[in-house]
Amino acid sequence: MVMAMIGLDWGSSSLRAMRLGAGGEVLELRQSAAGASTLHGRAEEFAAALDALIPDWHEGSAPILACGMVGSQHGWREVPYADGPADAGALMRLSLAVDWRGRPVRLLPGLRCSGAAGAPDLMRGEETQVLGALQLEPTLAAQSCLVLPGTHSKWAQVQDGCVAGFATQMTGELFAVLRQHSVLGRLMPAEADPSPEAFEQGVAAARDHGEAGLPNQLFGVRSLGLAARIVPEGLADYLSGLLIGHELRAGLAWREARGLNAAPLRLIGEPALCERYAHALALFGEPGSQALSNTAPAGLWRLANQGGL
Repeated sequence: MVMAMIGLDWGSSSLRAMRLGAGGEVLELRQSAAGASTLHGRAEEFAAALDALIPDWHEGSAPILACGMVGSQHGWREVPYADGPADAGALMRLSLAVDWRGRPVRLLPGLRCSGAAGAPDLMRGEETQVLGALQLEPTLAAQSCLVLPGTHSKWAQVQDGCVAGFATQMTGELFAVLRQHSVLGRLMPAEADPSPEAFEQGVAAARDHGEAGLPNQLFGVRSLGLAARIVPEGLADYLSGLLIGHELRAGLAWREARGLNAAPLRLIGEPALCERYAHALALFGEPGSQALSNTAPAGLWRLANQGGL
């Protein structure tokens, strides 16, 4: 099949390069560990990363479009954030080009909106995943609530094909910091079998008693372990459930405030993590949450086509 474009999903820790066909299908995928954070903001190192991964793709005229941290302050070139609401065309109009051995590579902007208490909320890369979900499931474009679990989970409102607003929860990063660098982690073995029961306990604690506050309930992780009410092997899953539960409390309240309770809800991301969130949502009375994975290629294709690349 004929290649229509090259898409680059270039995050902090990895690079995925994709040859996309005329219908947006992935014809070939290559990956490397040359994430933006490893390249020290040096243009030559970004170009060299492409030389190493896709040297045989350099010839030709297929457009190249990149999303993610490659356009950040420490990326190949900083592309300022677009202000939401924004659709594919608005994002493409703010994209900037860099040179890869004589070929232009267009870098996408991130997206900015007003967050809680006046602080701006930001995403860079997730907007492409959201637009990919709209490409894969067009009925979501009218109105939907899309949840992207991860290091910095995003709850996004889609309205009339635009990313109309979003809210970030630092759930994944908070879990990693607490497990690796706090007193809570000292009670947790490095290796342990999954404990679904402990995870459900953590979700239920946030759901039923979250008004006690996360700082209070975090200390409960320690006290439950010291009192032998949760075995050490279950404490990490309890902590995970507690943090995800608090995210769901906030996220579902955000959804209601946005008038999205009747709109479709979809999870976007790595299948195992989405399954974990779907289970937690079911415990919150939201069963049957559907998930979409690997939406970035479809998002890049939508951006290129609607943006006239």
